[in-house]
Amino acid sequence: MADEEIPRDYRWGIPLLVVGVALLGIDWVWASPTPIGFGITAAVLVAIFGLFFLGLSYDGPKSKLYGLKPVTSRMPAVSQPKGHVQFRTKMFWTVGILLLYFVLTNIFLYGVDQATVIDLFQSYRAILAGQQGTLMHLGIGPIVTGSIIMQLFTGAKIINLDLTDDEDKGMYQGTQKVMVVAMIFVEAVPQVFGYLSPSASLVSSLGVASPGNGLLLAETIIVAQLVFGSYLVFLMDEVVSKWGIGSGISLFIAAGVSQQIVQGTLNWLPASSTAPISETNPPSGTIPKSIWFFTHLNAGQMAGGGWEQVLLHSPNPVVALAGTAAIFFLVAWTESTRIELPLSHAEARGARGRYPLRLIYASNIPVILMAALLANVSMFSILLWSNPTLSHFPLLGHQWWIGSYPASQTAATAMGVSATTPLTGGAYYLSTVNGLESWLLPLLNAQTYGSLLVGHAWWQDLAHVVIYFSVMVTGSIIFARFWIQTTNMGPEAVARQIEASGMQIPGFRREPRVLRRVLERYIPVITIISGAAVGALAAGADLIGTVGNASGTGVLLTVGIIINLYEAMGREQLMEMNPLLRRFLGGE
Repeated sequence: MADEEIPRDYRWGIPLLVVGVALLGIDWVWASPTPIGFGITAAVLVAIFGLFFLGLSYDGPKSKLYGLKPVTSRMPAVSQPKGHVQFRTKMFWTVGILLLYFVLTNIFLYGVDQATVIDLFQSYRAILAGQQGTLMHLGIGPIVTGSIIMQLFTGAKIINLDLTDDEDKGMYQGTQKVMVVAMIFVEAVPQVFGYLSPSASLVSSLGVASPGNGLLLAETIIVAQLVFGSYLVFLMDEVVSKWGIGSGISLFIAAGVSQQIVQGTLNWLPASSTAPISETNPPSGTIPKSIWFFTHLNAGQMAGGGWEQVLLHSPNPVVALAGTAAIFFLVAWTESTRIELPLSHAEARGARGRYPLRLIYASNIPVILMAALLANVSMFSILLWSNPTLSHFPLLGHQWWIGSYPASQTAATAMGVSATTPLTGGAYYLSTVNGLESWLLPLLNAQTYGSLLVGHAWWQDLAHVVIYFSVMVTGSIIFARFWIQTTNMGPEAVARQIEASGMQIPGFRREPRVLRRVLERYIPVITIISGAAVGALAAGADLIGTVGNASGTGVLLTVGIIINLYEAMGREQLMEMNPLLRRFLGGE
């Protein structure tokens, strides 16, 4: 459908124009902006209302999203390879993109005062595959959040698209790109205006060139860098998905988590670089820390508190390392558990195979989406509590029941927490549980470890653990069901794939409806078990604690990603040796 063929009802432009002009008028009277500030606001409103107009004015028989085709068809994208890509080429692109990712995590944002950076995603940094204060500050957050919104809208039938239809699926993917760009701005702008402060030198230099606009221009430059870095991540993910092996998002997560695990295990530097190594400031890594305690404390000192320091207390206690290793082995075993449906070829006698339905059928994607959702809850609760503008938002701004935070960095240090640690409200009960030290020790001995509760009663701490675990499991189940439907992994889609390959289940007619009924006995049940399993494993690892603060979700994802990458490499090599298998394995 060409742009000029899109049927439209242009009358939608009148109310949208009236609302847009009214908002600009309110901004001019209420905020009294400078001409440059007013121009930026006008440009943002034009972009937003332009998208609304394209969607609402579509007057065709299909989804309103088809009205966005003039935008989605022009979004920068990576071209699809024409034909089979050689295994060596795929490995080159995969390794090259991974190296580029590590380079970008070490390019700091120009003009940012790094000493004042507050990381709103501190608890979820490993999952979001980013690095604070760099071009990768937002990581994969906008991509995953955009995917969450599109899946929720599709699952709730707000978006009327048939994802089994190629044209509708293409429209879904194009709209998702627009949603990702929108989420980049949604996550970048609030962070810059309050938590990624421009340096005084940049503000003063811009102020000389444009008096009265130095701070605004400096913040705009930082936002532009975040937008560039985040969309570059999106394109890098497309390169890996189309020209490499596996998924770019998964690759970045595994790389970041692996780096944290190695550092948490082997780092010999102390937690505080300004103080010498001591009993209260031991080496950060689990192994160097344990060796230091064993060589510097005698048996009496170890019995008087040394063993607790080594086994349970941060940074990186032995229990966290053991928990990380246990999760590695448990996930590896779970990934290998599967049901295999026997298949036979309808025409070639003796040609048999099996269709594997893994216990982790929905992969690790549901827990990625759930973790990203909780990361956004954390970010917006911080913004509503402390952002100079959003904290005055009616009914929601600075409300304890949404989430309260330490008044300053000094107050947070005095309480033994970070400035982004929630103290009350929904943000507290949905926040990540950080190991046994944060909840089990206070429950066992409140008199000795009561300070670790940070002002909470024991029942609040227990409720935090129960609610967090329940939300992770329930949310992962919901996202698993959405993911299966949006990725052609449901019973109907799998039945068509088996039928198209010329295979059938022995003893049943070769017909998609019959195959679908057989698969409906397994796939819906396995999907729910899959979502519950990954959610429980991730939350359980958080309760035990992980080395390097990689988080249970991060460790779970890394193991699954490495296993899936190994299997994908095996399939690629198999298709390379036997081109006839490409059709069945999806290589062409």
